[in-house]
Amino acid sequence: MHGAEEKLKKKIRNSKIQKVILNSLYIAGVLSMAALTPNAVSLLKHLDPDKKKKYQKYGINNAIKRLCAKGLIAWEKNGSSVFLRLTKEGERAIEILERNEFKVIVPKKWDGKWRIIIFDIHETKKASRDKFRLILQKIGFLKLQNSVWVYPYNCEELIALIKADFMMGKEILYIIADSIEHDRVVRKYFKLPKS
Repeated sequence: MHGAEEKLKKKIRNSKIQKVILNSLYIAGVLSMAALTPNAVSLLKHLDPDKKKKYQKYGINNAIKRLCAKGLIAWEKNGSSVFLRLTKEGERAIEILERNEFKVIVPKKWDGKWRIIIFDIHETKKASRDKFRLILQKIGFLKLQNSVWVYPYNCEELIALIKADFMMGKEILYIIADSIEHDRVVRKYFKLPKS
């Protein structure tokens, strides 16, 4: 269990770093690496104050590589300077996050696995809890119980982004299950074949 928690924390931290970089580029348009690193490091202190500066820079570099691989940002050369800029795809990703228009790509064939979200968000964060429920509804999740929601398609990255956006870790759990007891109603809701 400890290993899974550490992996989850790392994934959420990576999502937060990526979000800081995307937001920095969204606000500034383009940033040189020299300008980006101090800005991102100062923002990241609030996200993870225990991390040493050299590890924060390492996290930023990895996040930049991942964002470039996803096509959300790109390197641009202007004379002797090298800049990072937000791509059209990156702009769309930011706008989706800002408008809460979360969408999942639905595959042609279902893999037979259920994605279950379980959350325990304290009463002091009631507004965030209500907003999170609305987002799950927008995505298309089905409520099994008050804090248990189910969806048939892979949405792990989207949930990690939402968790980063809400700055929540252990309060929201993402589970992949092979079966749900008495799933007839759930299959009917998602228009999936009977088992």
